[in-house]
Amino acid sequence: MHGAIQLIELGAIVLALGLLGATAVRFSISAIPLYLVAGLAFGSGGILPLGASEDFVAIGAEVGVILLLFTLGLEYTASELVGTLRSSAPAGVADLLLNATPGVLAAFLLGWGPVAAVALGGITYVTSSGITAKVMGDLGWLGNRETPAVLSILVFEDLAMAAYLPILTAVLAGASLAEGATTLGIAAATIAVILFIALRHGRLVERFVASPTDEVLLLKVLGLTLLVAGLAQQLQVSAAVGAFLVGIALSGPLAHTARDLLAPLRDLFAAVFFVFFGLHTDPADLPPVLGVAALLAVAGVLTKLGTGWLAARRAGVATTGRLRAGASLVPRGEFNIVIAGLAVSAGINPRLGPLAAAYVLILAIAGPLLARTAEPLARTLRGRRTDRAAALGDASNER
Repeated sequence: MHGAIQLIELGAIVLALGLLGATAVRFSISAIPLYLVAGLAFGSGGILPLGASEDFVAIGAEVGVILLLFTLGLEYTASELVGTLRSSAPAGVADLLLNATPGVLAAFLLGWGPVAAVALGGITYVTSSGITAKVMGDLGWLGNRETPAVLSILVFEDLAMAAYLPILTAVLAGASLAEGATTLGIAAATIAVILFIALRHGRLVERFVASPTDEVLLLKVLGLTLLVAGLAQQLQVSAAVGAFLVGIALSGPLAHTARDLLAPLRDLFAAVFFVFFGLHTDPADLPPVLGVAALLAVAGVLTKLGTGWLAARRAGVATTGRLRAGASLVPRGEFNIVIAGLAVSAGINPRLGPLAAAYVLILAIAGPLLARTAEPLARTLRGRRTDRAAALGDASNER
């Protein structure tokens, strides 16, 4: 009987996700806010709480994050990653300072304390790589001149997360300075080893994974990714970061094939991940934090527009490309929810989870919509500049 209830709940969840995804496609918006709302509806305090399938959803959520970051890692080779980090460091540091500061200040102004400030700073800092990649693909921006600048910011943020998450985990656990330094050292050593293997022995990894059939390739890639992610987490590194580095180790035709094979699984479990977060957020907790979330969201839009503008300008891109770059970086999603989930699990201020959910909901909706207005806005700005120049020219001729 219990097994039948689990199957019914799982079927209902997956079917609901499909219907929500179809709705998102119909209205050309990101499906992430819809998945979060579904989680709110079927979680604690929702209209129809689900309990029998909670364990599966929890595991599926973790797999979703791992696959999201693995497929992002497939976009880069190890040498491209190193080169990108060198060239994008100034813009990446500016991105960190501009976007983490509002969260840190908000936590102190709300009286939540330094530990919550570390968590909230991370929540307001990092862009959703998944939503950004989808928006750029949907709008046909992947071949634009500003795209490498945007991707370099995303890579910088992902690697910043590789250092940040172990520190956050140690802080949330109440570890001492020495324990925190040890944790960070282990994490850095783990990342260095994986990067070394990717840089120097990537072909060995590819030969190990290469398979005569898609079925065998899928099993090998998925198994290797989950194994390395689990080992990375055991060594105090985020499982998602470990998966990201596995993706970097694969390149060429093999990476393209692996991406195509894993894309359906990634989309399924990523949707489950967002539902999982919603399941653990009581809708009644959202109204009290909506005002703060809205203010942080406005700040987040402005600071990401500034980041994109700076990164694209350094790449010699014109105004339209700078606006597209900034708008692409606005959405928040997977990592923001991961950080909030860690903080909530550690028993930090109970309002942090609802605040993160509201913040992500606002920017996951606003980001794609803002991206669609970037080019019309650029045309408007160009038109005003042209009119102003013409007016100045007429005035000069009159003299």
